[in-house]
Amino acid sequence: MALTPRSYGLSDVGRVRKKNEDSYFIDDVLGLYVVADGMGGHAGGEVASAEAIDQIFAMIRKGLPQIAAFQRNPSDDNRGAVRRMVEAAIQAATYMVFGIAEQDPSRKGMGTTISCMIFTGPHAIVGQVGDSRVYLVRQDVPVQITEDHTLVNMQLKAGAITAEQARTVPYQNLITRAVGVKDYVEVDVFDMECAPSDRFVLCSDGVHGYLKDEVELGRLAGRGTREEAARALVSFALQKGGRDNATALVVDIQGEAEPGFDVDIG
Repeated sequence: MALTPRSYGLSDVGRVRKKNEDSYFIDDVLGLYVVADGMGGHAGGEVASAEAIDQIFAMIRKGLPQIAAFQRNPSDDNRGAVRRMVEAAIQAATYMVFGIAEQDPSRKGMGTTISCMIFTGPHAIVGQVGDSRVYLVRQDVPVQITEDHTLVNMQLKAGAITAEQARTVPYQNLITRAVGVKDYVEVDVFDMECAPSDRFVLCSDGVHGYLKDEVELGRLAGRGTREEAARALVSFALQKGGRDNATALVVDIQGEAEPGFDVDIG
């Protein structure tokens, strides 16, 4: 029996904001999961996140032949084709959001983060822009698998600040990449093999911003049903103050690996 995904998503406006600028998308048949955290306030963050997801969905649906080819034959060429498709989908979203803002001055400056995952069985292809995140919980071990595109993370990697300082600097939410602010954005794209019982968590910074570490993520979302895990994450964010919109998707990989399939848990 092949691996199949099953998912649950939840979003809350939070306790401070008047509107929800987060958007999300789940489709277990297509195997597509996206979290988009819009920004721009009155400039239309909710428009940016929704339009970005619409563009990504359209591009991925158009690319189903490439996905099917990769499923039949996971060669380097087919793998590269799917990775390029994911990047192209996010670039299309970037161009669309930027174009809307160019046509409507009141929306100038709007943009959105994107954390996107396509499950092709047994592979997952991830595309990332901004500071929403994708985590993997495998054999009860939680790991953040995307990188935050933030000034804090850039300084942390450069050794300019310590991990302890990174948790208290006043510019926590200053991101270095976003979809739609310009007509092009650099996209992180990578792929990985999935194993039975893998659990992926996609969330906006309104959720992960309250987490102390990956261990706390695992405590909240590593066990229970998908719905219980998503609700635990959003409820945790609200209990901690809910200063931002809070969105969490939980994707479980179910079934058994094909004969000969092996994943390095490492």
